[in-house]
Amino acid sequence: MSADILLKRVRDPVEEGDGTRVLVDRVWPRGVRKADAAVDRWLKEVA
Repeated sequence: MSADILLKRVRDPVEEGDGTRVLVDRVWPRGVRKADAAVDRWLKEVA
């Protein structure tokens, strides 16, 4: 069994079939409000 990992930018629009959207970055991106971001998880510890 294998899993596909797709990369997108945080500003990219949500598309059907995106699955779980995870932000891996140490700091929150400038100009992106947390309330508006289509991010399911923010894993700053991984970055």
